Amino acid sequence: MSRITSIETVDVRFPTSLELDGSDAMNPDPDYSAAYVIVRTDASDRLSGHASAFTIGRGNEVEVAAIRSVADLLVDRDVDSLLGDMGATWRLLVHDSQLRWLGPEKGIMHMAIGAVVNALWDLRAKRAGLPLWQLLSRMSPEELVSLVDFRYLTDAITPADALAILRTAEPGRARREAELVDAGYPAYTTTPGWLGYSDEKLARLCREAVADGFGQIKLKVGASLDDDIRRLRIARASVGDGFPIAIDANQRWDVPEAIEWIRALAEFDVHWVEEPTSPDDVLGHAAIARAIAPIPVATGEHAHNRVMFKQLLQARAIRVMQIDAARVAGVNENVANLLLAAKFGVPVCPHAGGVGLCEAVQHLSMFDYVAVSGTWQDRVIEYVDHLHEHFTTPVVIERGRYRAPLAPGAGTEMLPESIAAHAWTGRHELAEVAVA
Repeated sequence: MSRITSIETVDVRFPTSLELDGSDAMNPDPDYSAAYVIVRTDASDRLSGHASAFTIGRGNEVEVAAIRSVADLLVDRDVDSLLGDMGATWRLLVHDSQLRWLGPEKGIMHMAIGAVVNALWDLRAKRAGLPLWQLLSRMSPEELVSLVDFRYLTDAITPADALAILRTAEPGRARREAELVDAGYPAYTTTPGWLGYSDEKLARLCREAVADGFGQIKLKVGASLDDDIRRLRIARASVGDGFPIAIDANQRWDVPEAIEWIRALAEFDVHWVEEPTSPDDVLGHAAIARAIAPIPVATGEHAHNRVMFKQLLQARAIRVMQIDAARVAGVNENVANLLLAAKFGVPVCPHAGGVGLCEAVQHLSMFDYVAVSGTWQDRVIEYVDHLHEHFTTPVVIERGRYRAPLAPGAGTEMLPESIAAHAWTGRHELAEVAVA
């Protein structure tokens, strides 16, 4: 029997605001940050689990404190029991009455639980000697259903519904797994579209995206309609007619403003509009979706739990669902979200703009392809070309597709030297922090 000896946390921040990487209409100067967690055990294999909650700078220390509160529930517990029944482990954390009061099931504490849950999945995948996507894809339908908390969901999807979806996909698993290893998973890039970039940089990065094989780009919008029209004109001229250009308002607009603004940009053949209003406004998203059709509405990176996704789908408020690996309570809840999307027939195109999010969410999309939806039709994973060099197994993009990772784990482990160099001390400078 082995036990968890410690769950360590580090406040890690990168000065991305210096080059305006990640800038958009609501977040003009983000410093991509990670409330980083390491689960250590006394097992003889000396393996550890790694993950993080993503923030954009100030307040990351609050997320670190929340993770420490969650960690107190797990230290000294038996590792095999926790990893052997991850559904029970998820409920242990999410259903804890004192932690739950701070949500319930939303916000800082829910994200902290997600970071710890994801670190445990990283450890379980490493112990199995498999990348997370393969570990999940090879679980039985019954095992996968046991991961999901169906409370609050059964008016939309039941355990029997989920089993049917998973059993339908089961016969083609081996073939699709081989296809992923051979061909990778389709990607799109947001790299050209940050709002703080010059027109010259926008045009150059658009051309490079096409040359690199990406089949879609995305531009940030919402600060100025005149600027958006000018930038979309530049982007369209750079990539050519018919090439998909999505736009992302990052929650900038009220509902009537969103409708008016999107209609003004429709001439540029908008592929989808992302987060047009408050992420909590289900009815607002539905109203926008009706008014701007046939332009699809996409959202989800700030949807704080599976119930939010359920409502967005029930209200026909979205035609593209965007899960996030670090916003909800980890892998388990994202399995629920993928099953909901499959039940409603809505494609999942994950959000991945942030430190470590590309590394993490690729596993969820690949699992979805192999074991849930069985298709990558109309599905792409976001890609941004920032900060991958800080991870032990960084994503690899080839000809506009994510190469399927084969290293054991969830891809969420940072290099010790990167953690040490970017641990927060109050200023962006090298910090003397020892991380084993």
